[in-house]
Amino acid sequence: MNAPARLGLAALLALGSACAPSGPPLETLLASDTRAAEDRARDEGRKPSEVVAFLGIERGDTVVDLIAAGGYYTEVLSLAVGPEGKVYAQNTAFVLKMRDGVNDRAMSERLAGNRLPNVVRLDRELGDLGLAPGSVDAAVTALNFHDIYNGRGPQAAGAFLDTVYTFLAPGGVLGLIDHAGNPSADNEKLHRIEESLAVAAAREAGFEVERSDLLRNPADDRSRFVFDPEVRGQTDRFLLKLTKPAE
Repeated sequence: MNAPARLGLAALLALGSACAPSGPPLETLLASDTRAAEDRARDEGRKPSEVVAFLGIERGDTVVDLIAAGGYYTEVLSLAVGPEGKVYAQNTAFVLKMRDGVNDRAMSERLAGNRLPNVVRLDRELGDLGLAPGSVDAAVTALNFHDIYNGRGPQAAGAFLDTVYTFLAPGGVLGLIDHAGNPSADNEKLHRIEESLAVAAAREAGFEVERSDLLRNPADDRSRFVFDPEVRGQTDRFLLKLTKPAE
């Protein structure tokens, strides 16, 4: 993104603090051409404004984008919480190094020149995030939980959820988005997961679970590899709002 575009997005963020307390609608900020065209093209399938509304993320919140990769949701969350809020963009060393460092480069470009001033890059492992207990209003992890569950097992998935539970404030939420899988399929190979497994793990960790059909696509029969050109970007996805009970 060029320098004028960066300045334009910074101005949009600043505009929020000068306007009414609610600031400009998220839809307006997302539609701005200060966002990358590739990101805006993804919006139709990812429905970021609707996802943020479902999760109850508001201006002024402190949010973590867990396993943020190149930062699509990092920027969405940055706009959603506004100048009064804060977003941690977290990635592990493995995620930053994969595919010759594509995620590291993408995140660096996205944040270059203090373009998203309310974002703090958090290049740390999931078990060592350095976030104080009860200090975060919300977290999001998109299309990652299947890799933890399938690749490292239910115990590792539970440990991940326990970590999130600890740093969330009472009443805080984790938005979990993933590719839906069929019970009889080799979901590890397909990079999918059964929704019921994610729900069970979340409840075991102490979360209250609310489901949304926002990202469902019945045209996907869940039998294909998620990077197959026939379904890439159009998989059937479940969206869970996992809430830490208020004390």
